[in-house]
Amino acid sequence: MIQMGTMLSVADNSGARKLQTIRQLGGSAAPRYAGLGDIVVCSVKEATPESEIKKGTVVKAVVVRTRARARRRDGSYICFDENAAVLVNTERDPVGTR
Repeated sequence: MIQMGTMLSVADNSGARKLQTIRQLGGSAAPRYAGLGDIVVCSVKEATPESEIKKGTVVKAVVVRTRARARRRDGSYICFDENAAVLVNTERDPVGTR
């Protein structure tokens, strides 16, 4: 589960490399945790020098991988080695191209 202060890897080619979660926009009833598919507000902590997205920028992202187990409809569980997200713009379109 993703909560405030969680560090995320970036899974696209937008130029950002590391994000820190500020706020969860989707998730549990009292927005404390975000899971797969939820939108979070993040601060860019690390970025490539030539990217349009600079360090310290506040962005929105969709969580695509979590270390916490996520249950699928068929009853199986899936978990990943890291927490990762994809940056999105205000229209919820991906910022990166891959």
